[in-house]
Amino acid sequence: MSTQDSGLTYRDAGVDIEEADRLIDRIKDVAKATHGPQVLSGLGGFASLFSLKDLIEAGQGMTDPVLVAGTDGVGTKLKVAFATGRHDTVGIDLVAMCVNDVVTTGARPLFFLDYFGTGRLSADVAAQVISGVAEGCRRSGCALVGGETAELPGLYDPGEYDLAGFCVGLLDRPRLVDGTNVQPGDVVVGVHAQGLHSNGLSLAQKVLFEHAGLTHDTKLQGCEFDLGTELLRPTDLYAKLAVVLTDAGIAKAMAHITGGGLPGNLPRVLPASGRHHSRSRPSHSSLSCNSPGSGPSPPSRPGGRLSWPRTLRGRCDAVPIRAS
Repeated sequence: MSTQDSGLTYRDAGVDIEEADRLIDRIKDVAKATHGPQVLSGLGGFASLFSLKDLIEAGQGMTDPVLVAGTDGVGTKLKVAFATGRHDTVGIDLVAMCVNDVVTTGARPLFFLDYFGTGRLSADVAAQVISGVAEGCRRSGCALVGGETAELPGLYDPGEYDLAGFCVGLLDRPRLVDGTNVQPGDVVVGVHAQGLHSNGLSLAQKVLFEHAGLTHDTKLQGCEFDLGTELLRPTDLYAKLAVVLTDAGIAKAMAHITGGGLPGNLPRVLPASGRHHSRSRPSHSSLSCNSPGSGPSPPSRPGGRLSWPRTLRGRCDAVPIRAS
């Protein structure tokens, strides 16, 4: 039976094509603003086109061009966005989680695609999210070349959505940063992180909201903003720093410190013969709360302050390793 025979429409099934069209109108300019001459297609096609010719020629001596790909999501940090109604920063997180992985190899990020899935599409909410994606791409020097918006009735709770991102970068194989040259005595350097970023949010929310009974509007002592705003601080983007380290030939290995902390991520970029075994030290400072303020103190557990091992990484989010 056809929809014409039954009188049913896509809207009756919970799919609003007009709302999707309105979203395209809202985001096409912000996406285009991230494009360079290498982007050969606009939004709306079945595939995105990106030319490598000029980049390879500009590489001057690039002997073995290699594409580097990465994918990731934002995780339960989205629950904070749902609860606060703030959707303009999680797109930056999405780009950062993908780009920060790709650049650990020494690659320069080239382009990015996103996936936005929801039960009922709101062009206003989706436009905020994708504008954040475009901003993350702009900060990373890569192009937002396309994506997928899926309206899936009944699959998500009302007002909720999920995100996935996909990043592709380029490097010259002789300049690959993969940790094979790491030796005993090399220096491990931690790069400051401004907050929890997009990892450990499940534990953080359980501790703060369920265990301590705080709310997103609570302002802790020493925090500049309320908890909702502090938890939504976007993930730092390390693309420009990684390019500097790679171009200077300083970094022998680079690790993106995500879930699992230093013990779970640093060994991934070290040679098997020289794996660094470390134990996570409790960190009593999980949020970037450096400014004086009034309000309750951070939650504690019986017998002492709550430690943040492994998943809550304290303030170290990227680790380059260089010669001593």
